[in-house]
Amino acid sequence: MLFSRYQLRGVTFPNRIVIAPMQMYMTAPDGLLTDWHFQHLAKFAVGGAGTVMTEALIVDPVGRNTYGDAGIWSDDHIPPLARLADFLHRQGAVAAAQLHHAGPKSSRQRPWEGLGPLGDKEALRGEKPWQPVSSTDSASVAGWHRPRAMTKDEIRKLVEDYGAGARRVDRAGYDVLDIHAAHGYLIHSFLSPVANKREDEYGGDIWGRMRLALEIAESVRANWPAGKPIFFRISCVDWRRDLDDRTDGWTIEDSFVLARELHKRGIDLIDCSSGGIRAENSLMDYAKKRQKLQRGFQVPHAEAIRRETGIPTMAVGVILDGPQAEAILQKGQADLIAIGREALTDPHWALHAAQALGIDPQWQKWPPSYGWWLELRERIGIAD
Repeated sequence: MLFSRYQLRGVTFPNRIVIAPMQMYMTAPDGLLTDWHFQHLAKFAVGGAGTVMTEALIVDPVGRNTYGDAGIWSDDHIPPLARLADFLHRQGAVAAAQLHHAGPKSSRQRPWEGLGPLGDKEALRGEKPWQPVSSTDSASVAGWHRPRAMTKDEIRKLVEDYGAGARRVDRAGYDVLDIHAAHGYLIHSFLSPVANKREDEYGGDIWGRMRLALEIAESVRANWPAGKPIFFRISCVDWRRDLDDRTDGWTIEDSFVLARELHKRGIDLIDCSSGGIRAENSLMDYAKKRQKLQRGFQVPHAEAIRRETGIPTMAVGVILDGPQAEAILQKGQADLIAIGREALTDPHWALHAAQALGIDPQWQKWPPSYGWWLELRERIGIAD
């Protein structure tokens, strides 16, 4: 199944492997993709992935994680994105892009610079901090810049910005859109009761907290061709417990409700992640205290949403090899498999998965200029 075709709307996915968005934080402050991004993403299409997704494209400069984020808030962002999409298509891959706003996690250092809030050191080199926005005015991570609550006028403008971003991505020639609503970023800060303490129509019960997500889904669908699918990435659970050790925050049952409402508004697939809504200590301290990740630890979320709602899902999270991915599909736990960090260690992850599954013994899925050399070496053999 991993190498079977899959259809959503008018798009045929050549296999079930999706290269997930991976933030590079390597643009200039104007948010334009560079040759770095081109080589980073182009090699995954050469490596056999059926779908290659850009890193998150920011719909409004206020929503940047860092000054190195890629943007989609201007028509100037279209040409380098189009160059990439054209190359992906010529390799037979589906070109996908993700729309994003970091919300309360904005205005921070690049990860290798500390991942803390922007400060005087960064300001001296021209990267001044700015105030993030969120559902309410509580910080996402201890010590980061405190956001302010968005006004209703700002919310309306944000919804329009997502629609404008969708139009630009379409003009750049992409086939699939993914809306990032997970990991404590802006949309998640509205969805989760841990973060959202608003008392207007964008807060309160689940229907109020879902309002922004649903309005953004409607705006993107209205500005994106009917024949092209839209994914929606959510944190299926907040992984929070209250003082009595009861589940706290956003739950898998909430995700069932959200998935059904998104589907009514033209969302085709739920991209299933989890967590990220709060870190009471610094992010680095939080990371140190986390338990080791288990293989496929988020796959049960994709399985549950698919089973309970009938909506297609994409599984993510510590999916390490082809046999593991194949088993997830065979068990009906998801429809697509997202690969992230494993692709950084092995850009030919998809082609190696085909080898491991025994479906490409003649190296025919490899680019011809690679495959004939590799097949010849295997045929000749290597002496001990």
